[in-house]
Amino acid sequence: MGRYPGSVGLPGLRWYDRSRHLPRLSGHSRSYVGSEMRFVDQDIDPASATIFELAKPSFGALSVIGRGLRMRNRIGQSPGFVARAAATHFRGNVRGWLAIDRRIGETAAYRLGKRRTRYAFIALTGVDKTSHAEGHNAPIVIDAMRIVDDTVAQIRVDAERDGRWEKMHIWVVSDHGHSRVSQHEDLVELLEEWGFTTLAHPWAFNTSADVAVMVSGNAMTHLYLDLEQTERRWWPREGRWGELRNRLLDRPSVDLMILPTSISSAEIHSARGCANLEWKEWRYSYTPATGDPLGVGVLDSVDDAMAYDATVESDYPDGLVQIAHLVASPRSGDIILSASRDWDYRARYEPIPHVSSHGALHREHMMVPLLLNHAPSRTPRRTVDIMPSTLSVLGIAEPKTLDGVSFFQDY
Repeated sequence: MGRYPGSVGLPGLRWYDRSRHLPRLSGHSRSYVGSEMRFVDQDIDPASATIFELAKPSFGALSVIGRGLRMRNRIGQSPGFVARAAATHFRGNVRGWLAIDRRIGETAAYRLGKRRTRYAFIALTGVDKTSHAEGHNAPIVIDAMRIVDDTVAQIRVDAERDGRWEKMHIWVVSDHGHSRVSQHEDLVELLEEWGFTTLAHPWAFNTSADVAVMVSGNAMTHLYLDLEQTERRWWPREGRWGELRNRLLDRPSVDLMILPTSISSAEIHSARGCANLEWKEWRYSYTPATGDPLGVGVLDSVDDAMAYDATVESDYPDGLVQIAHLVASPRSGDIILSASRDWDYRARYEPIPHVSSHGALHREHMMVPLLLNHAPSRTPRRTVDIMPSTLSVLGIAEPKTLDGVSFFQDY
């Protein structure tokens, strides 16, 4: 979509809806792990076009976002396939994901060779699933990567045979990285020990709870407070919430704590101190107060490119921009936690205990590979740049709503 997740209404894999538009039966919340994945298309910003709506004919293979695709162009969406994928996930059948990837890759490659297609999105999720289960350096992860390689190889062989290769663009990219997890801080259990009642998945029915705990990728969590309020309140807050803030900040699992102080500002806390982040017309100012949690020094009114350059070599590459767009989302939490290395925030209800995870702002999670078969006109910066770059290559005008910038601007 060429948009930051918070910008289109998806601040995380799970989120709480203060507006109460989501039904009480769901706990006024979403979890895209399981059956609620079918609601993604209706949850994303209707004013933001998907690539499938702009580039036709196209298809998506195992794409979570499918708005703009007819059912016949959604590979992996049949009831039988969905049932198989669900059984594979909830049984913890890790090797079963390799079979799913193989099927998806072969089907997509065949479709590309047989039907005229302007754009195709192929999601092969085995690398992520196997990394969670056995560690991102495990041999089974290499097996999953080989399936990606085989899929690309088949697409290329077919395209060369048909004389399509020279004009074809094929890009291989990941949506996030991974790093080792050796300790789990189950925030739901912790908060209940501290005397708070919680609303959290998979038992998200307690609408009279004190705190909604929404874990994403397992190394990022949004905490929602004052659940009876239909609009977000800003920090500072004192009393029980001030005490909760302090107790959480003392936990070794917490690397960064982000507290929204307005629609265009936030406090960033860590054991290294506190700093203030402000933005106006998407120019960013970062001011250390009692310390420098991001380790980048003072930055005054820098634009997107300057913010990227100032942070890309730090432990939190692009941290300013990512935090700002996350905080600006009305669906984000009142406390946002980014986990310390070797930690995540969910111990129970996982089909497979995670030994590797993602979702935090550390560079291992934020930096991803991008392989291109044609040289770009500038160095790619962010994954939001991929969609506008696709439009540039296809000769399609870019919507004005995009957050990303094409790296094929001169194409």
